[in-house]
Amino acid sequence: MSGEHDFLAERFEAHRPHLRAVAHRMLGSLAEADDAVQEAWFRLSRSDTREVDNLGGWLTTVVGRVCLDMLRSRKSRAEESLERSLDAGAPVPLAAGAPDPEYDALLADSVGVALLVVLDTLTPAERLAFVLHDMFAVPYEEVATIVGRTPTTARQLASRGRRRVQGAPAPDADLARQRAVVDAFLAASRGGDFDGLLRVLDPDVMARGETGVTTGAAAVASGATRFAHLARVARHALLDGAPGLVVFSDDGQRLVQVLRFTFVRERIAVIEIVSDVGRLSRIDVAVA
Repeated sequence: MSGEHDFLAERFEAHRPHLRAVAHRMLGSLAEADDAVQEAWFRLSRSDTREVDNLGGWLTTVVGRVCLDMLRSRKSRAEESLERSLDAGAPVPLAAGAPDPEYDALLADSVGVALLVVLDTLTPAERLAFVLHDMFAVPYEEVATIVGRTPTTARQLASRGRRRVQGAPAPDADLARQRAVVDAFLAASRGGDFDGLLRVLDPDVMARGETGVTTGAAAVASGATRFAHLARVARHALLDGAPGLVVFSDDGQRLVQVLRFTFVRERIAVIEIVSDVGRLSRIDVAVA
């Protein structure tokens, strides 16, 4: 029995970084994220997982449900605000009872502060749907089981969360500003203009592809300048109604890649690079 328990613990530890990242982006608190991950371990250790084919997916679902309960509880007790200054380098006041200043450094390293502030304005269900789908590529069907809704409703929740993160009080004007940011990103990428990229990227930008995640403006800008050849063939498009970039096959008949952007205060906070055929087929693409 001890050997089986140790094997299960080893498998859980392999998934811990991913689970912590999910919980951290959901909750905006390292302490609460660790609590959520620990609760997932308790549930795993008490469950019969012999029939579970995808342990990572199972654990993500458990962490998502735990985070949803925590967010709902937080809302019900009028949580202390996570709002913090977006001015680069400005000191961030800590609420009473909050963790020490080391928390801020760790938080900024893992989650863009600007994005976190906006995420805090979403309802728990919107936040969960947006974070799981847009940041971690969890299918709407799985999101639906966590929030107790239909896949269609889960898609709508994520869409509402996405619109609120992007901010669209005046849709036409907002789209024009976002298109200008994408234009600047594309021009800087094509020209290998590192400084130009830094001007349009949030300092804590996160670039997520199917091969991994890169965080921080300098690291993302370095990667973007290296794909100048890809940027030269990219075209503007609306992806689920938001400005993005698309790449087609040489014959122009097949969509092979999209770059989706999340904007915060007219800077790019998240870049999602999608190449998977199944995921591409679920994106509403309107070539500009």
